[in-house]
Parts: sequence; C-alpha cells; structure tokens
Amino acid sequence: MKTKTWIRGIGGVCLGVGVLVASMAHAAPSRLVVERAAMVIRHGIRAPLDGEVPTGTRTAAPWPTWPVAESRVTPHGVRALEIVAAQDRALFVSQGLFSANGCPAVRIHSNSSDRTIASGAAYANGFAPGCHIAVDHRPIGTIDPIFEPLRAGATTFDPALAIASINRDTGGMVALANRHRVALATLGRILGCAQPDDGCVPTDAPAVTPSADGREIVLAGPIRAASGVAQVLLLQEVQGLPRSDVGWGRVDLATLQQIGTLHAALFAVFTHPPYMAAHQAAVLGREVLGALSSPGPRLTVFMGHDTTVTALASALRVELPAPGYATNDVPPGGALLIERLRDRQTGARFVRVSYRTQSPAALRQLGRETSLTTLTVPGCGTALCPAARFARVLTAHLAPLASAGTKTRP
Repeated sequence: MKTKTWIRGIGGVCLGVGVLVASMAHAAPSRLVVERAAMVIRHGIRAPLDGEVPTGTRTAAPWPTWPVAESRVTPHGVRALEIVAAQDRALFVSQGLFSANGCPAVRIHSNSSDRTIASGAAYANGFAPGCHIAVDHRPIGTIDPIFEPLRAGATTFDPALAIASINRDTGGMVALANRHRVALATLGRILGCAQPDDGCVPTDAPAVTPSADGREIVLAGPIRAASGVAQVLLLQEVQGLPRSDVGWGRVDLATLQQIGTLHAALFAVFTHPPYMAAHQAAVLGREVLGALSSPGPRLTVFMGHDTTVTALASALRVELPAPGYATNDVPPGGALLIERLRDRQTGARFVRVSYRTQSPAALRQLGRETSLTTLTVPGCGTALCPAARFARVLTAHLAPLASAGTKTRP
C-alpha cells in the first residue's frame, strides 16, 4: 500500500532556497509528533562513470561532452541537491522536528567517494545555509561498510548462496534479459548504430558468477551492458543538456522511463533478492535503527548511491515507485525517509517509511517540486508501524555482521 503526496514549493516559510508546505496526506495526525528521522539518499547528478558506457558501444554520432570530469557531481547537480535539501528542511519544520531558524542538529555521513562527499556538502548547505554542517566520511578511496558491505567483508557472504537466491528471484539471467527485450530494442534505436537489431552495445552471454576474490558477484550479459547506457541518457536529461544532445534528440520522457527499466534491472540482481538484500543492507540497516533510537542528532543523513537506497528498500521488502522513473530506478537525490513518531497521549512510538524524489523535469529545471510516497512495510500492517515491530522486521532481514570491524563512525 502506498500513499502519494505532492509537495510543491509555495509561499510560506522562508528557508533560503525554497519553501514548502507538506500536504495533510503526509502530515502527522495531531496527537503524533515526529521525534527523529534518518534519510538514505543517492548522490546528486554526476557525469558518466568510466566504463558506464561499455567500450565498443556503437552510436551514429559522438557522445556529448560534460562540464566536469567523469563521475564528478556537476554544478547543476550541486544546485539541485541544495534545493531539495531546503524542501526537506521545510517538511521537517512543518512537522515540528526543527525550527525554521537557527542551525539544526544534523549528522551527515557520506560514502568515501568524491561524488558522495560533494553531495553531502551540497545537501548540508541547502539544508542549513551558513551553518557549516560537517560531512563525516572515511578517507577517499577507502571502503566504508555502510555503503560497500561486500567489499568490506562486513558479513559472511557466500556467492553460491547469493547466486541461488538471485536465480530464484529473477528466474535466471536469460529470463531476466528476455523480459527486457523491448527496452533493449528501444535503446538500440536511440543509439542509432547501423544495425541496432544486432545489438549496439557489446555483450557477453547472460550469467551471474562469483567475483575472483569471492566477496561479490559479477553480472554479465545485456542487462549489465545496457543498464549503464540507459543511466547515462537519463543523466543527460536531468543535467539539462540541450535537447539535441539528450539521446541525440531521439528520446522523450516516456522513452527514458521505459529504458530506465534496464537500469532498475541491475538492482533485481544486486540488491532485491532476499540474500543480497540481507547482506547489502546489513550495516546500513543497523545504522538506521541506531539513528532512530540514539540520543544524537534529530536527523541522520546517509549520502550514498542508488544501490544504497535499493538495498535498504529491499531489506524492508518495499518497491520504489516515483513519477517519471521506472520502479526501483532511484534518481539522483532520491531518498528513503524513515521517521520515528510518538503518540502524545499514550507515548507509543511508530516508524513511517517514505520515498522522496524529484521528477526528471524538476531536476532539469532546478524546480522545487518533490514527490513523497508513504510505503507500507510488509509485516507492519499499516504505514505507521509500531517502532519495536519495525526494528524486529528489519533486523530479521539483515545478515549477521562478521566482526566488530564494521564500525562506521570516524
């Protein structure tokens, strides 16, 4: 069950870069107060990653250039994060979590990459301009188990069990590719290579295998090859590149949403199957529960990646629908919001989970409109889940930690 709320920047509470009033669909009933919140956010709009478009991909024309080096957040992406952070602040102000004035107590923890650290800084600046909220993170290039638990060895990961779970959940890699054959054909037409029916993107046979070190799994085949290309085309749109450069003028928003299923299909392998979800969210899920129950800052932000958001969603057994995107294709700046609420009369505590995004048009135009979808976690019954039950449900879906070496706070 999902409840969708549109939140628009309108006149009212001035917060520097935008204003917002939450609709009653998401506002807490009068006897409930929001006490604490955690957000798991994908970094902002970035330039394509090295190798995101596979070597040998054929196109009818050159790829457009970007204003920053590969993988870096663009100035447009920084501004979009500042805007959505101000909208988030206004939502919390409307709920009474923070006041409209002063510097709020917020912890922002980002992954140890340039794009996530820069995104954390942009979010901090938009959320509380002039407050100089620090963004904590591990040294660039080191592994943070919150965001990369498999590489960190945070759990006892068995690739054979992982592959079995993936194949049960997807029906196997051949079946997964076949389900997306229409989107794959559409992508070929966008690329405009001489023979799109033969495949514009070079690909191996569909397969999922253990990595060489046994800590992860490796995906091969058309989904692996095409997913990054589809993501690059979306990034062109939300970055605001000229229309003639977005898919060489051969795409519209509906087409981008269609091929977005190819990118979302990555998460059908890497985060959605129960075994993968349990391990990918093992550290993050516990950090979120700690943020909701600790006496620390009222808001904790985890600035990570699309895999970070989908891993937690998968551990919670919820899907991520959003206007303008394929389900589970998390856009730049997209976030899971987890709030702890208290009943003023009884003292009972509840947890509410929501998915907050901006549409491709809002990101492209640097608009203030956001979409907030309230999600019902299976095992909770309603969107307001008793806090103790929420903790039990989530913990039951997390793999045990391998050692104390998974401590994350600097």
